[in-house]
Amino acid sequence: MTQQPLNNNKAIVVFSGGQDSTTCLFWAKKHFDEVALVTFEYGQRHDTEIQVAKQIAQEQAVEHHLLDMSLLSQLTPNALTQHDMDINEGDSGMPNTFVPARNLLFLSFAGALAYQTNTKHIITGVCETDFSGYPDCRDSFIKSMNVTLSLSMDKDFVIHTPLMWLDKKQTWALSDELGVLEYVRKRTLTCYNGIIGEGCGECPACKLRARGLNAYLEEKGAN
Repeated sequence: MTQQPLNNNKAIVVFSGGQDSTTCLFWAKKHFDEVALVTFEYGQRHDTEIQVAKQIAQEQAVEHHLLDMSLLSQLTPNALTQHDMDINEGDSGMPNTFVPARNLLFLSFAGALAYQTNTKHIITGVCETDFSGYPDCRDSFIKSMNVTLSLSMDKDFVIHTPLMWLDKKQTWALSDELGVLEYVRKRTLTCYNGIIGEGCGECPACKLRARGLNAYLEEKGAN
């Protein structure tokens, strides 16, 4: 029995409402006719993240799926799901913001959703350049996951990682190329302390974001 081919003009973006996934949203809108978002609720530090994702989806008039993944917070204590845990580097050298199997599960469920909606393209904002040592942000993992998803459902999915080889400065440059630098700067949530836009300025995510932005603005000003 021949299966219906996936729609090559449809894409799903794994979406948190942060700088990277929002940049991927606008990248997807440029490249595909139909774009939907999928956000996972897994007990993250701040409910604000979910609200920001919903707001951006509404403002950009894209379909938004919110999936319950609260089981992640039951599997292992970490600083993204344990609200009273300080953010630091663990004994293994891995930041304690690492949630084991998070991207494995997120992409699995994004793939299941893509199957149900006949969507060929899955987009995620993972990055090996600024990946903090997370093994599930590596290009080798994404390639293996692409094969696994396609084999598991007998569908020809394509996982896109527009930011894989970009540092934060280059990610800001991409948002500027897409005409949304100020939108990403003001409307997204990267901060581990739940402060939208420029953030707290103190957590690792804010420092990385700010260094990249300042480097890009300096380079742009010099040119």
